[in-house]
Amino acid sequence: MSTPVLICDDSAFARKQMARSIPDGWDVSLSFASDGKQALELIRQGKGDVVFLDLNMPVLDGYQTMEAIRAEDLPCVVIVVSGDVQPEARKRMLNLGALEFIRKPMDNQKLTSLLKEYGLYSGVASAHERQQEVASPAGNEDDYIDAYRELVNVAMGRAGEKLARLLGEFIDLPIPNVNLIESNELHMAIADINRNDQVSAVSKGFVNAGIKGEALVIFNDTNTQPILEMLQYDTNQHSEQLQLEALMDVSNILTGACLNALSDQLNVNFSHSQPILLGRHRGLEVLLNDNISRWNKIMAVEIGYSIKSRDIGFDLLLLFPDEAMDKIYSRLVTGEEALA
Repeated sequence: MSTPVLICDDSAFARKQMARSIPDGWDVSLSFASDGKQALELIRQGKGDVVFLDLNMPVLDGYQTMEAIRAEDLPCVVIVVSGDVQPEARKRMLNLGALEFIRKPMDNQKLTSLLKEYGLYSGVASAHERQQEVASPAGNEDDYIDAYRELVNVAMGRAGEKLARLLGEFIDLPIPNVNLIESNELHMAIADINRNDQVSAVSKGFVNAGIKGEALVIFNDTNTQPILEMLQYDTNQHSEQLQLEALMDVSNILTGACLNALSDQLNVNFSHSQPILLGRHRGLEVLLNDNISRWNKIMAVEIGYSIKSRDIGFDLLLLFPDEAMDKIYSRLVTGEEALA
């Protein structure tokens, strides 16, 4: 008899990846959900004896979904599959009753070993048909946006983990905001940054294998003092140089971890430029208009990190020019570069 398995992730691209990771010999019937609310409905219908659950989702996120599963005592085994790999995230989900916590992207051998360890999969081959979503080698704009969002979701989680360890705080991670736009419309796509605030920004470029882009870390100037305190700098020194050092330290942590995670997923080694201070104490629109004008169409990915315990936030903005989009999408789907 087939085991009802539910894959819950807001990314169609991630659901396809997860479906392909399930061992061929495991006799399962697959169902899919794009948020926690849909997942709960399917579990109640008996379609999720085993649930692979993402954390960062709309409607109901992974934490809320796990709380509902526990409150209703729903009969399912939950394995968390997430890009958010902070120790606190793992601890919270295991305390809520999750069986295990696996980081994205999925390691197929690790998954198989885990399923065997908990007696969910015996390793005995079984002939069956699996209904699953199939990735298309050619993508339209929606496919691109979804794939980019999942790519960055993993990178965002790695960077969040590094930052959490540095600052000793839990980092709240959002669903990345992804837009395919003209460069002169970039400021209109930045949803989570208050355009009336004065901001500072640090930029780092990256390139390899025909893929290039730019990473910007944008700080609201009102957040500088709490960042100094978390980094345990001497806050009695209120110098511009000290503030700049703090911003550069946080920027290097975020961009370094994020770009390394992008490299791992795309199987390329990016060359990084030296970080550049784009501006201090300026309006966001002015800063962007002065510095981001050399590309026409771009894929803009905004990640709004926040530390709720300190009431602060800052944004990581990843920009990819249109000529890199096919190459990135092809590497994600097939592991190979798109043909010229």
